[in-house]
Amino acid sequence: MHRLSRRAMIALPLPALAQTRLAPTHWDAPDSAALIARLRAGGLVLFFRHADTIGENCDMSFRVGDRAGQRNIAPRGRVQSAEIGRRMAALNIPVALPVLAGPVYRARDTAEHMVGAANVTVTDSLLADDFSGPRLSWVLDEHRRLFAEPVQGANRVLVGHRTPAIMVAGDPVAGRAFPEGGALVIEPRGGRDFRVLGIVEFAPVPGGGFHGC
Repeated sequence: MHRLSRRAMIALPLPALAQTRLAPTHWDAPDSAALIARLRAGGLVLFFRHADTIGENCDMSFRVGDRAGQRNIAPRGRVQSAEIGRRMAALNIPVALPVLAGPVYRARDTAEHMVGAANVTVTDSLLADDFSGPRLSWVLDEHRRLFAEPVQGANRVLVGHRTPAIMVAGDPVAGRAFPEGGALVIEPRGGRDFRVLGIVEFAPVPGGGFHGC
């Protein structure tokens, strides 16, 4: 989704509405150095928005498994996904396997091009909001759990969608803060508590980031 629905706005935690909106940074920008260092040490969560979809059709059927009825990653999104995986490896960022991905194809495909299909587990916990139907509250609770649950050693890597992240993390990641292919760097604090430390782009696409749907 390009815009938040009224339902999404109601779901936002009120304290988050007053927080400062974050801005995405390139992996090698000076203000990303501290985040990359933290990621090398492990113990964080990387929540990726699916890769570039510019030029692809909008969702039509909202049915999991219906590839033709979904907005898929573009050819350059496949390249972007693979580059993200290579960049994280080059930066020595440890990844806890399997990587978890939502079942909507643009999330699943992104994860599989990043780390290989054998290293990906597809889970409804990372469904897109428009595909969730009456399970939306459960899907959002699962996002909160995956953002907040402590992780030892490597980093938990998730691939999903922008709107559930905004509904859970609030205004700091709303607007144009979270582009396609970008990643929220999250510090899990246990229970339902987490903090978004920043937003990093490991392989930004020129002219990409936001589909018009």
